[in-house]
Amino acid sequence: MKLILAVDALVPPLTGIGRYAWELACHYQALRSEVDSLRFFHVNRWISDPADLLRSRDAHVVEQTRRGSRVRPPASWRRWQLQREMRGHVFHSPNYFLPESVSTGIVTVHDLSVFRYPELHPAARIQQFEKGFESTLSRACHLITDSEAIRREVIEYFGWSPTCITAIPLGVRSEFRPRTAHESADALCAHGLLHGQYSLCVSTLEPRKRVDRLLAAYLDLSPALRARYPLVLVGSAGWLSDDLHEQIAEGERAGWLRYLGFVEEALLPVLYSGARAFLFPSVYEGFGLPVLEAMASGVPTLTSNRSSLPEVTDGASWLIEPDDHDALRDAIEEVLCDEAWRSAASVRGLRIASASSWAKCAQTTLDLCKRFA
Repeated sequence: MKLILAVDALVPPLTGIGRYAWELACHYQALRSEVDSLRFFHVNRWISDPADLLRSRDAHVVEQTRRGSRVRPPASWRRWQLQREMRGHVFHSPNYFLPESVSTGIVTVHDLSVFRYPELHPAARIQQFEKGFESTLSRACHLITDSEAIRREVIEYFGWSPTCITAIPLGVRSEFRPRTAHESADALCAHGLLHGQYSLCVSTLEPRKRVDRLLAAYLDLSPALRARYPLVLVGSAGWLSDDLHEQIAEGERAGWLRYLGFVEEALLPVLYSGARAFLFPSVYEGFGLPVLEAMASGVPTLTSNRSSLPEVTDGASWLIEPDDHDALRDAIEEVLCDEAWRSAASVRGLRIASASSWAKCAQTTLDLCKRFA
């Protein structure tokens, strides 16, 4: 098999889809003996090493400018050339869209939130899907989803045959593991945190994540419980979140909330393993990688009863209706304080997470691609 992987999602710093594309790229390279040819494609050009895309942004901008200064052939000729070079290859796009120069390929559809909740997305993202997704579906030979929940949604929403869609669960890196207080002390202390003395939420600040509901419920806990276990929020600024940033500022002024923004990759596993509880009341997820990372870290987890999250957590998390304020508040208290449940949830979460790895995800994906060679 000759395989091409699109790596347009590799933009630093890595988040969900970027992480997925990076892990596939790394593991595909480790599995080169199973393919006759492996190439990487990024915005209508070939990339020899995907790691080049993750170097400093300034360097990347300089390189793009340098390339852009060259005399380029006409677009129609370039497209013909690319199609010729791709002939005989299986093309996999891990990020919703097939490039215009690709006649057919396998596409990973992570979720349908832009269709189900368009009001929760920026206008530019909606326009992107309106412009290109129908064309992608008309050319795709097979679709991959991250969960059975989204697989069923795609079948129902687009009328695709069940035989043309495969659910392949995501993985979790080995860095996400339980740590002792001694192991995590220095890194946590640098941020004014103590092992086991805070709750954690890792989430982009966007409406469907329901971080606003989480903050409202946390504020409604007893002052003593909030003081004992302040909430630490990690994630990029996202979109449609101006009101949420005001909530965050109020919580920080009151002393029960810490917003760290987007943290460096090496710190994130330590933050997980040091948390008393992980809280993730998202209303809709294609998979919910943060809850898997929390379970792999041995942390009791609360999440939503919606979309893929019950499937991914498989009985190891406390499931709630994210828009029910009282239920969310009461569940947070239980997850923080019910020692019997916490112990059982930690053990089950570790067992479930141990069955998930990026190596397994990549191998299963590669085996699927071989069917279309």
